[in-house]
Amino acid sequence: MTELLAMPDDWERALAIVAHPDDMEYGAAGAVAAWTRAGKEVSYLMVSRGEAGIDTLSPEAAIPVREREQRTSAALVGVDTVEFLDHRDGVIQAGLDLRRDLAAAIRRHRPELVVTLNRREYFQPGGWNSADHRAVGESVLDAAADAGNRWIFPELTEQGLEPWNGVRWVALAASPVSTHAVDISETMEDAVASLTAHSAYISALTDEDPEQYARGFLPAFAEATGERFGVRYATPFELVSV
Repeated sequence: MTELLAMPDDWERALAIVAHPDDMEYGAAGAVAAWTRAGKEVSYLMVSRGEAGIDTLSPEAAIPVREREQRTSAALVGVDTVEFLDHRDGVIQAGLDLRRDLAAAIRRHRPELVVTLNRREYFQPGGWNSADHRAVGESVLDAAADAGNRWIFPELTEQGLEPWNGVRWVALAASPVSTHAVDISETMEDAVASLTAHSAYISALTDEDPEQYARGFLPAFAEATGERFGVRYATPFELVSV
């Protein structure tokens, strides 16, 4: 396998943009914990509110549960700012509306690093990626450039959101063609706690205790990446320069 490089660390602000509550917690939250421990500022933006994610709850009942779990989860890895858009869970569409919303968020937060989820068809051979993840990943890459061009979505400038050309990289977590990694050997417990916080969501997926589920899932994947990176546990990213 190709050697994984260390993620750049000469940045101060990151914005993580994913489709659903819980997306960051399936691996990337360990890296967020490492960054916030190092004094980096990280904010979260969920494109949907995860309302279609719990079969036993109606969308209306699921929204407050999923929002609460995501805020609790984020706080466990040092993230204080969690925002939600209102794109419909399960049928998120790549296109101008989503690009505009994401460009607006990037202009508000002014990050140097934007983190999102794997945009490719597969997480790994045999592991199909969801339509929502693919739509958001593609749109984040486009919006990172849109945010710096005042003539794309000029209404954003009229709303007081000046162009932001400061995005240097987009990092796609869990990509099957990852190029970089973050050592999470010291933050694995934070990662486990952050996924465990999605207890209602996990309980709808499995009869397993949420913490046992998290401990069964996260270390195994992080260990495999760690072997490639020369550490105990690591989180992989596909790094794209903007």
